[in-house]
Amino acid sequence: MLKEKLLEDLKNTMKEKNNLRKNVIQMVRAAILQVEKDKQIEVTDAQIIEIIAKEAKKRRDSIPDYEKSGREDLLNQIKEEIAILEEYLPEQLSAEEIEEKLKEIISEVGASSMKEIGIVMKTAKERFGASADGKTINEIAKKLLS
Repeated sequence: MLKEKLLEDLKNTMKEKNNLRKNVIQMVRAAILQVEKDKQIEVTDAQIIEIIAKEAKKRRDSIPDYEKSGREDLLNQIKEEIAILEEYLPEQLSAEEIEEKLKEIISEVGASSMKEIGIVMKTAKERFGASADGKTINEIAKKLLS
């Protein structure tokens, strides 16, 4: 299970004294604990992957801010954190793969205009899960529906 893998990786990282990796793993574990306490549930691997994807997205979204402020040190750290988080995520689909699958989804749900993008997005997010970024899915769906 992913939760045990995170704990094992945390132990190994502490032995190696890799602080950045240790901090990233601790942050993910804290986010998992928070969800478990808030919802009073035991999270599944799929939910853990969602949590990790959300953390990676937060970091990707902050990159332009660091670039604008010229903080190379923080920019490099964020990129390293993203790389660590991506180790736990499923393989990301390419834009071509997303487009192919979106074409199938669009024909399945019978969408023909931008009015139906909500249905397409809902179905796509369910199918792709954390293997594709919502922003990328949205951009490609808009292109296909317009």
